[in-house]
Amino acid sequence: MKTILLIGANGKMGQAALTGFGKHKVITAGRSTDNNDYQVDITNVESLRKLYKDVGHFDAVVNTVGVCEYANFTEMTEEQWMSTIMSKMMGQINIVRIGQEYIADNGSFTLITGILNVKPIPSAIADATTSGAIDTFVKCVALEMPRGIRINSINPTVLEEAWDVYGEMMPGFQPVPGALVGKAFERSVDGFITGQVIFVDA
Repeated sequence: MKTILLIGANGKMGQAALTGFGKHKVITAGRSTDNNDYQVDITNVESLRKLYKDVGHFDAVVNTVGVCEYANFTEMTEEQWMSTIMSKMMGQINIVRIGQEYIADNGSFTLITGILNVKPIPSAIADATTSGAIDTFVKCVALEMPRGIRINSINPTVLEEAWDVYGEMMPGFQPVPGALVGKAFERSVDGFITGQVIFVDA
């Protein structure tokens, strides 16, 4: 049994990830302490460091959060770009950058991206750009990780459970069940692969 630190367990993607971790001990963290064991803001380095120190021993970190701003490229402000970059991109990079100091030997990180960097839709340029950046980060940083630590990203299409929110934005897309995405998270945590982008698409 592994100890998994799951960031974003309360969201739809976090709930999907949880379906793959039935045999493990899961510690949850999020922006609120409601239904979470710990509070964390992934855009704040000191908040991340405090989380890792407070948790103590853990074998895997799984992140399912990353705030993205949506607007047409010609209308996107610098503030909207930076909000997305600091959360979806730098927040996840710092999860790994700080976390590699605390995670157990042979541990793993699993980050979240999304299908829009390979199947773009209108108004999602910031989401697509930062997802592409994290997929590239995972492929490259895997070559430099110390102590046998692995890292992968999950790149899913829209969840069936979130279709009511995103469906109108994504005509022609086929949603997938959260349990299928949970299998991808399970493969990342329990397998031996590293530096991989695990696509979950219909």
